[in-house]
Amino acid sequence: MSHNPGLPIPYTRRIVDDELDEILAVLPAVALEGPRGVGKTATALQRAGSVFTLDDPAQTSVLQADPGLVLAAKPPVLIDEWQRVPAVWDFVRRAVDRGCEPGRFILTGSCGPATPPSHSGAGRIVTLRMRPMTLDERGFATPSVKLADLLMGHRAAVSGETAATLRGYVDCIIASGFPGMMGLRDRIHRRQMDGYLRRILDVDFTEVGHAVRRPAVLERWLAAYAAATATTSSFETIRDAATAGQREKPAKTTTMPYRDVLERLWIVEPLPAWLPTRNRLARLSQAPKHHLADPALAARLLGLDAAGLLVGGGPKPTTVRDGPLLGQFFESLVTMCVRVLAQGAEARVFHLRQHGGRREVDLIIERRDQRVLAIEVKMGGAVGDEDVKNLVWLREQLGEECLDAVVINSGPRAYRRPDGIAVVPAALLGP
Repeated sequence: MSHNPGLPIPYTRRIVDDELDEILAVLPAVALEGPRGVGKTATALQRAGSVFTLDDPAQTSVLQADPGLVLAAKPPVLIDEWQRVPAVWDFVRRAVDRGCEPGRFILTGSCGPATPPSHSGAGRIVTLRMRPMTLDERGFATPSVKLADLLMGHRAAVSGETAATLRGYVDCIIASGFPGMMGLRDRIHRRQMDGYLRRILDVDFTEVGHAVRRPAVLERWLAAYAAATATTSSFETIRDAATAGQREKPAKTTTMPYRDVLERLWIVEPLPAWLPTRNRLARLSQAPKHHLADPALAARLLGLDAAGLLVGGGPKPTTVRDGPLLGQFFESLVTMCVRVLAQGAEARVFHLRQHGGRREVDLIIERRDQRVLAIEVKMGGAVGDEDVKNLVWLREQLGEECLDAVVINSGPRAYRRPDGIAVVPAALLGP
C-alpha cells in the first residue's frame, strides 16, 4: 500500500471496525485505545457526528470551562485525546449513568492520563484496543485461512498459495503497520520513525507525569528492550545490555518506571505467559515475552533496515545477515497480527514456556471456554518434524482442550501435514 505524502490517506477499513460498530449499536460509550499514530482518530471519524480535539489548546480550554458541551453536541461525539482533560472521562461516565442512547460517545487516547479519573469507568465505558495494521489490512496478500475456523476445533481444511517472499515480509517489518508511515520510503521513512521515537522520549514521558533525568539511559534501555524482542530476557539482563561497559549501573528504581510508562503509552506490549487452570502441565514459567507495539519500532531503535537484515538485492536475498534477530522480528510481526485477529474472535493470546526453556510454544490463543489454539512461528519456508515437536507434545498433553495446532511460516502454501499440524504462511492468515 502506498500513497502520495501530499494527499490525505484514504481510510482502509480495519478488523477492529466490526467490533467497534457492534459495541456502538448497543452501548453508549467506548474508549478506543492504542499507541499514537495507530489510526484511532481516523477510525472514530468514520462515525463521528461532532468532534472535540483536545490536543488543540483552544478546544481544551473550552471543554475545561464547560464539559457539558459534549451533551449538546451531535452524536456520536468524538472526544479525541481525552486524557488531556481527564475530567471529561468522569463527565461521560456520569452521563452514561443517567441513561444515554447507544453510540453516544467515542473517546480516543494515546496514553493514560497523568492524573487518573476518579472512577475507572468499568461497566460504563467499554475500552477497545487498537493495534497497528495486520498484513491483511495492509493489502499484503489475500488470506485463505481464517483464524475463526481454526478456533472452531474441527481441524478445518487449510489451503491457498502466496507469492510473498522473505524480502516481502522484511519490508513489512521495516515499513510498520502505522498508517501514516506506510508508503514512505528510505530517508523519509527513517526520519518519520526517528521523529516518532523522539516524541516518545522527549514529550510523551513528561505528559504522563514522569520526568526523565537521564534521557540517554532511557534511550539505551529502549534499544536493549528492542534487541530482546520475542524473548523472555530478564529486566536485569536488559538493563545490563543497555549499560554495557559502564561500571555503575542505574538502579532498578530508575529503569523499572520506563517499562510502566511505555505500557501506559501502549508502546511496550508484553505477551503474558499462559498459566492454565484445567490441565496438569507443570513447571511453567511466568515470564512475559517482550514485544514493542510494532516490530518496525524495534528495527529502527537498533538502526536496522532491510539491507541490515538481509544480504543480496532483489526479491530473493541470498543470505539472512542476522538470522536470530530477523527471526525475532518475524515472530513479533506474526504476534501483532494474531493479537488483532484474536481480539476480533474474543480470544486472548499468550505464550507457553517451561522453566529452563525445555518446551516452548510461541503463541497460545485461548477461547472463552479456555480451550486453546497452539501456534509455532518459523521464519523459514520448510517445516520438518523438529519444528512441530512441541506442538505435538502439547496436543498430547491437552487432548480435546487443544483445538488445533499450527505453524505460521514464510512459505508459499498452506496445507496440513500427515500428523494433522496445519502449516500456514503468515500472509494467508486472516480473520
